[in-house]
Amino acid sequence: MIVSAPVVAAVLPADVDDPRRPSGGNVYDRRVLARLGGVHEIAAGGSWPHPSAADRAALAAALAALPDGAVVLLDGLVACGVPEVVVPEAGRLRPVVLVHLPLADEAGADPALAGRERAVLHAAAAVVATSTWSARRLESLHGLREVPVVTPGADPAPLAPGSDGTSLLCVGSVTPTKGQDLLVGALARVASRPWSCRLVGPLGRAPAHVDLVRRALDRHGLADRVRLDGPLAGAALAEAYAVADLLVLPSRAEAFGMVVLEALARGVPVLASDVGGVREALGTTGSGEVPGLLVAPDARGLADGLQAWLDDPSLRARLRRAARERRATVPGWEVPSAALAAILEGVRS
Repeated sequence: MIVSAPVVAAVLPADVDDPRRPSGGNVYDRRVLARLGGVHEIAAGGSWPHPSAADRAALAAALAALPDGAVVLLDGLVACGVPEVVVPEAGRLRPVVLVHLPLADEAGADPALAGRERAVLHAAAAVVATSTWSARRLESLHGLREVPVVTPGADPAPLAPGSDGTSLLCVGSVTPTKGQDLLVGALARVASRPWSCRLVGPLGRAPAHVDLVRRALDRHGLADRVRLDGPLAGAALAEAYAVADLLVLPSRAEAFGMVVLEALARGVPVLASDVGGVREALGTTGSGEVPGLLVAPDARGLADGLQAWLDDPSLRARLRRAARERRATVPGWEVPSAALAAILEGVRS
């Protein structure tokens, strides 16, 4: 279904469709915009949120070329770090900034990004968050009021059959924010138990962190049990989910956790750090059951969750039942597309 929307332009990271650099934000942008009709996309090249002078100039020129009064949807990764580009155009355009995760909440982020983001968001005609947690975080961090929320959906997927519980899957860019180093520490604590783990996600966003993870695997003697698959998409990613017993999300920060919905759409339970909007993504069944385990965002908390999962067949059976029941309530992408279109229409009015 295509939803009519008053968007003259949408500013996205240039790598939004790059299969070597998948991210939850890119998937969100692509899935939502695919269902909004009449969108002119502007691909913003650069290492956002720290672009070069040439990349800032290119974005400024693209915005300057838009007609007065145009409604412009901007991905926050691009917009929020460059107030010197966005704010001067906010007087004649109607910018709507879509924030997945506040820039300063990324692990190791430059603290100065908070002030730059605040300037952009206060100049915007509207700010949209992708989780209730993100909305409340933006309100407290930047003094915004009543930020609307448009949570992600998930593509329909076949039910994963599950096996003996030992096949673990972690999906996300290998970065400090996503916490794969914490997961390796947790796996070392349960090394005496049978399991295998796949780390699926780009390896080029934080090379130093990838090196740290590889060294930790070698130090703990786990290199033959943990695969760093790099980025997967399409049939290859679907296959990884299909053979998984448990999705593990060890993030230090997470606005929502789209991979949680992707797992639940297949009936795969989740073990996750209880951070940000993950609890919101995980949700509950109609009877109030949680289809996974939420733990402290550290190696010990993750290890305790893994131990419980691996050692208790009744727990595995209960969480699988809950995940399969939750699968029926995972929304598709038509819902967020329609919600975002309504917000854009309100800005135009």
